[in-house]
Amino acid sequence: MTDLSQRPVRKVFTTRSGGVSQAPYGSFNLGDHVGDSRIAVHANRARLARVLGLEPGNIVWMEQVHSNTVTVVDGPQEAPVETTDALVTTVPGLALAVLVADCVPVLLSDTQAGVVAAVHAGRMGARNGIVANAVNTMIELGASAPNIHALLGPAASGKNYEVPEAMARDVEAHLPGSICKTNKGTIGLDIRMGLVRQLLSLGVQAIDADPRCTVEEAEFFSYRREGTTGRQAGIVWLQQPK
Repeated sequence: MTDLSQRPVRKVFTTRSGGVSQAPYGSFNLGDHVGDSRIAVHANRARLARVLGLEPGNIVWMEQVHSNTVTVVDGPQEAPVETTDALVTTVPGLALAVLVADCVPVLLSDTQAGVVAAVHAGRMGARNGIVANAVNTMIELGASAPNIHALLGPAASGKNYEVPEAMARDVEAHLPGSICKTNKGTIGLDIRMGLVRQLLSLGVQAIDADPRCTVEEAEFFSYRREGTTGRQAGIVWLQQPK
């Protein structure tokens, strides 16, 4: 069996299963801003930390607002980091979390430089350069684009993400490679594909993208499918040296 404790960085995506939240947030909802019981969310977050071998206070959350703002953190935070959509750190053992329910969660790492980032790439944030800003912030902290690994998590796929044509054209102008056709033959957006292309243009070559679609796969929360629903998470952290 692989010893995960020996890996310099960990990247994890959750699903909606394994928690205590009741419908329509059932069951492993990690979002504390969607109307779910705060007691249930606290229990789910504590369970997440326990399973990952982390202290609950060492997971840093964000107040995500679909911006292109990046925040560097150097220690635990008592409350979610305000009005930001990407977190970056160089501190081992400090886990960064991004909440999603169709948006693209992007986890970035340069283990040689010891820098990681968690990014919430919704349509507006992606359009306005949140991933590029996160990569550039990592570089300012010593990372190198060729050494960065990017992992893009489950998100709404282009075949299920129908938008007005003007909106699609606007996003495509800022994030080339995003425009697509849906299963209905209408205009759609594949934000994940646009981000892969953008990362490549930034010099990031080690890219993995989970192809699963949150809209069509019931194991994930999906705002487009359900409206009122929970949030799954992506978490990244540098492991403490042994």
